[in-house]
Amino acid sequence: MTTKAEFATAPKRLPLGAFGRVLAFLSRGYDRHLQRLDLSQLTDEQLDDIGLSRREATREAAKPFWR
Repeated sequence: MTTKAEFATAPKRLPLGAFGRVLAFLSRGYDRHLQRLDLSQLTDEQLDDIGLSRREATREAAKPFWR
C-alpha cells in the first residue's frame, strides 16, 4: 500500500517519446544549473565543510548545463 508521503516523493513520469526525453534532458539540466548557482554562492567556510575549495566550486559552477 502506498502512503501519501511515498506518493509525494515518487518521481513524476514524463510523456513517452522524443518530446519526453527532450523535456527530461532540459529538466535535469535546469536542476544542475540551480545546484551550481547555489554552490557558487557558498562561503569559503561552507565549502570547506563539504570538502571543496573555492577553485573547485568555481570550476563546477562554470560548466554548461548539459554536463
